[in-house]
Amino acid sequence: MLLAAAVLYTATCAPGPLWQDSGIYQYRIWHNDIEGNLGLALAHPLYHIIGIAVKYIPLGEFGYRINLISAVAGAFAVANLFLLLRLWLKKNSPALIAAITLALSHTFWRHAVIAEDYTLYAALLLAELLMLLQYVKTKRVVFLYLLGLFNGLAIDTHMFASIGFVCYLVFLVFLLAKKQITLKHLLIMAVLWIICAAPYEYLIIKNIVESGNFRATMASALFGNRWQSNVFNTGLSAGLIKENLILLAYNFPTPNLIFFFAGLYGLKKVSTGRGFKNILIALSALFFIFAFRYTVPDRYAFFIPFYCLACILFGVGFNLLISLPNRKVLAYLVFILALLPIPTYIIAPAAAEKLQFGLATKRKVPYRNEYTWFLRPWRTGSDSPERFANEVAGSAENNAVIWADTTTVPPLLYAQQVKGRRADIKIVSDLINSEGSPEFDERSIEKLLAERAVYVVSPIDGYCPNFLLERYSFVPSAVIWRVVEKQTK
Repeated sequence: MLLAAAVLYTATCAPGPLWQDSGIYQYRIWHNDIEGNLGLALAHPLYHIIGIAVKYIPLGEFGYRINLISAVAGAFAVANLFLLLRLWLKKNSPALIAAITLALSHTFWRHAVIAEDYTLYAALLLAELLMLLQYVKTKRVVFLYLLGLFNGLAIDTHMFASIGFVCYLVFLVFLLAKKQITLKHLLIMAVLWIICAAPYEYLIIKNIVESGNFRATMASALFGNRWQSNVFNTGLSAGLIKENLILLAYNFPTPNLIFFFAGLYGLKKVSTGRGFKNILIALSALFFIFAFRYTVPDRYAFFIPFYCLACILFGVGFNLLISLPNRKVLAYLVFILALLPIPTYIIAPAAAEKLQFGLATKRKVPYRNEYTWFLRPWRTGSDSPERFANEVAGSAENNAVIWADTTTVPPLLYAQQVKGRRADIKIVSDLINSEGSPEFDERSIEKLLAERAVYVVSPIDGYCPNFLLERYSFVPSAVIWRVVEKQTK
């Protein structure tokens, strides 16, 4: 299963530089940066530590190597899911249907072929559940130690792991009260957790020492610099509900979805301790609720932990309804239906574009078909970031200054810093800049315009500073826009 998933994701992996957050990950790894500048909750140090190690492997394109981290992690996640259900249900077919369902789900596949930390977290989450299952089955406390180890690594990867931490802590308190474990066992777990979470703890301690502000540092560690209101959002609009339901349906575009609901019902019929099943239900509910009412633009990615839990229930439901000797024909049909996502992802972009289905995007990014980009998970041959950066490098004037938004700034800096193209250009943004970039604000803009050419990538509200939109005009120049004085009547 590990090899099959690895082949799938490696074959469909993005070949080089990327847009937006994924490009920022590549940029941070290039600069050996395990903290970033968006707040500690978005540091994801374990992913970047792995990336820094991979960076020094002298094989192939740097960006492709970094993207492959997600592919390998995604393969481990799929294999862990298979192993969990195989050990639990003692059958191959339910484990296989669950693994295929997760592997081909749109959001998981999409994040397994670009530089992102979600598949690494998914692999660790499913490893945690494997250890929990083995403890419940064997009562060997070594599996609790491994649970603490994997959750510590998961905390280093994504703050999703804090949800699992709370659930496991409740379970451990229950075991302690029932005298099934001792304080010594709990202490060993805690030590292993602290050791494995050390990179994140280091960043927290470092920031407390440097800022002297414990409260602000902990807020940064839990929510990042500006996402606290999103994390605590309790409002649900009709539009948000509709979008979330479409996302869920698009990840599982198959009649096999019925197995999820059968799995919820069938949990009580599967032998294993109540603790394991209660944690499965609690994690499923908490991950679903968190993602469903989250309001960041890329909230679709935050459903990935729920999809991992949902696919466990797919396997349980298949085992309840199908996995019997006299239902072989029906089982084969289910496996065929499990492959329906592939033709769906082939057909959907063209159909959505023809129908002008709204994708909630404000502008078109150069060389990128928005429908294909958002609706098709694989990235084989996807070179739009590199083509965009090459076009800019070939058309901008000498010593130009280019304002780029957070989506387009990573490939521009990748071309400049990784590929060594156009070191004379200064690329500036709200997030990251070229080395030695000039000040770019209301006070400095007139001087900049008098001395050199100034460009923006998108003269659109939200992607360009307001002082430029209010005071200047924009003339198209290849795939960017040159800033010029407004013509007066």
